[in-house]
Amino acid sequence: MAALVFVGAPAWSASKAAPVASLTASAPETAGFSPERLERLDAYMQGLVDQGHLPGAITLVARHGKIVSYETFGKTAIDGAPMTKDTIFRIYSQTKPVTGVAMMILFEEGKWRLDDPVTKFVPELAHLQVYKGQNPDGTFITEPAARAPTMREIMSHTGGFAYGLRTDQPVEKAYRDSGLLGSKTQAEFLTTLAKLPLASQPGTEWRYSVSVDIQGLIVERLSGMSLADFMKSRIFDPLKMTDTAFWVPPDKQGRLAALYIPDPKTRKLTLADNFMVLDVSKSPTIASGGGGLVSTTADYARFAQMLLNGGELDGARILSPGTIRLMASNHLSDIVMAAPGASFSSAKGVGFGLDFAVVTDPARDGTLQGEGTYSWGGAAGTWFWIDPKNDLFMLGMIHILAREIDPALAKINDDAATLVYQALVDPAQ
Repeated sequence: MAALVFVGAPAWSASKAAPVASLTASAPETAGFSPERLERLDAYMQGLVDQGHLPGAITLVARHGKIVSYETFGKTAIDGAPMTKDTIFRIYSQTKPVTGVAMMILFEEGKWRLDDPVTKFVPELAHLQVYKGQNPDGTFITEPAARAPTMREIMSHTGGFAYGLRTDQPVEKAYRDSGLLGSKTQAEFLTTLAKLPLASQPGTEWRYSVSVDIQGLIVERLSGMSLADFMKSRIFDPLKMTDTAFWVPPDKQGRLAALYIPDPKTRKLTLADNFMVLDVSKSPTIASGGGGLVSTTADYARFAQMLLNGGELDGARILSPGTIRLMASNHLSDIVMAAPGASFSSAKGVGFGLDFAVVTDPARDGTLQGEGTYSWGGAAGTWFWIDPKNDLFMLGMIHILAREIDPALAKINDDAATLVYQALVDPAQ
């Protein structure tokens, strides 16, 4: 099998040798995998396609800088063309780690510190209120925020902000009803956000939020560039990520995977047409740092390998190894980790870093991934993880919104992890 091979320093290495990329074949056994056992991953993915759970998919597994599995399955649309390795996907929240890298480039330049208040860079958020309850007429009871959220907190989703991707809680519903994510300008976004209450006092709970869109605005203010231009010049161009952007130009639109959603009753896939379907045929008025990018498997693999290399690929240094370690460390406080019903906790064996989830205890998490594995995914089902301990990463690219509606897809990333690691027969290699 032909594969794109990145030959570089192992995770956290201080090697000065410039990594080299080339199109070569790489047998799984050269990186400690059993070829026969790794085929179980292919069979699993093909089964999901054959059973109608997915129109198509791409998976990529790499270890020691070598891609040992890079497979396409099914089609880009139910009645469309076969899936190809240059298919473009909406990666939604897999944008967040890219925005985090952009933030850390500026961190390394001394532009901000982790415990700076967000208001140092976004003074529009100086008078935030916190939700306490509701009056009989439905209006909110609020109290002033005890302090401004910090930069660390907006990078670890503990600043108190919400998202509006759900409507089962009053603050989340208020975010959705406000139209915040549809804002046409930065000023509109910040004006709307400043009027919405925080769901909790800063630093007291983990809540998925618009924090990374705030990060995108901060990147623009600190760099004097648009987020799109900053990412292109400081990340995408150096890493040769030629198909990653906030929109798809006309000459590439034929490569864009169609977007589907399972019917809640029948679980049959239908074309998605809800508010989550972004128009990527033109450049957006605001580039969403939280979820606006499109990318290909090969492009995102270069981003992942850069992280696994400790911030460098093909001689292009994006960040230092120490900065990558900082991003991939758990930044949640004991208060947040001990909160009742916490999404991330010591009991669950997972924490959260700077725009990544982090495995703190594989046994408690019930995973074969190494301690320190960091990861995230996107609303259309894409996922990735990076395992420095075992010097490997995986990407999974699919195109299904609300995949949790279908039980067969709800844990696709966990199932894939088990299938990858059961094939890793020489973890010490």
